[in-house]
Amino acid sequence: MPQIAQRAGLTTRTFFRHFADMREVLFLRDREFPIVVATVLASAPTGLTPLGLVMFGLETVTAENFDGWRRGMIVRRSIIRSDEGLRERELLKSSRLAAAIESALVTEEVDPAAAALVAPFGVLVFETALTEWLDADPDAGDVRPLPEVLRATLARLRTLTA
Repeated sequence: MPQIAQRAGLTTRTFFRHFADMREVLFLRDREFPIVVATVLASAPTGLTPLGLVMFGLETVTAENFDGWRRGMIVRRSIIRSDEGLRERELLKSSRLAAAIESALVTEEVDPAAAALVAPFGVLVFETALTEWLDADPDAGDVRPLPEVLRATLARLRTLTA
């Protein structure tokens, strides 16, 4: 922890004022899910299906932020995969994201039963696309924009379930 704090330009005491422990650094954005999801879905065009709303939200968020975070996300994923407790926490994060999506869909007047079904489905599409995107080899030119990978993942899933 002292090395991390020093590298961030903080004292260890300052670091612990902001984060209870090292896990909190890895899961910092969890707290933002409900606000970000609600804000993005509120800006969606009218007339979208529930799944269309979810995809609009995922594509909007990933198009704006994720390219610059790719390298750090690869490191974060490696750290999480190395520890059972962190893997459990990652599953909890996915559950919280689904709950935030479900709540935002209901706020946008989507039928609660449809929102309950579509929200975890959207998280599955997101996580599958994210894995593919992070696994892509930049040296081979395999890295496509994440929104494009999201659309391709949804198309694959639709083909599989047709």
